[in-house]
Amino acid sequence: MTTNAVPQGQKKTNAFAPLLMDVAVPIGSYYLFRNAFGMSTFAALAWSSVGPAVRTVWSVVKERRANGLAGLILGVNVVGLLLSFVAGDPRLMLAKDSAVSSTVGIGILVSVWLGRPMMTAGLKPFLVKGKADREAAWERLLSGGSARSAAFLRAERVYSVVWGVVLLAECVVRVVGAYTVPVDTMVWLGSVVMVVAIGTGVVVSGGLAAGPMVGMIGAEIAAGTAEESGVEVPVLVAAR
Repeated sequence: MTTNAVPQGQKKTNAFAPLLMDVAVPIGSYYLFRNAFGMSTFAALAWSSVGPAVRTVWSVVKERRANGLAGLILGVNVVGLLLSFVAGDPRLMLAKDSAVSSTVGIGILVSVWLGRPMMTAGLKPFLVKGKADREAAWERLLSGGSARSAAFLRAERVYSVVWGVVLLAECVVRVVGAYTVPVDTMVWLGSVVMVVAIGTGVVVSGGLAAGPMVGMIGAEIAAGTAEESGVEVPVLVAAR
């Protein structure tokens, strides 16, 4: 029996912690500051942004490294917050969240163009699941050492492209809403848009890329096992 196993409930809590900090805390604190303490809309929005900003900085300090995605989010948050304070415009405070999505989306698409899809690092743990055989299959597929590598690399790029496009689309919707919908409404509606965007990204990227990649990893493991036992297994490559 291993002693370092993490309880399932704790895993779920850890997975939802960033979502709670980025969505629940800002919305709840906004209405608390505005309605209970009588702050202006701008002041309430400004103070409700402190929690997510602190969480982002703490993540960088705690991990002692910044990946490309975290760096983009941190940089845009800081610049957007400073500009919002200078302008004093509550609608700009709402629009700056869209700037995060657009910058990250563009960064993801550029990373695909450069041949280093940014979303791969986040996808790998979900597909490998900490298992040695899946890790080995992943590395063979990603390195081009398998007959399935071309299809696997194509799916890897598609996964990042989907998320890049979804984030850019979310940006457009939230910017339009920030300047056309009442601020009080947009505070919670912006989060709804974000959740819908994330859900869309999960479903579409899963169907077009993550799902096929899971199948290819399984096929690669089966082929490796068959090769060790001397049994010939036909190569199945994902359709274009």
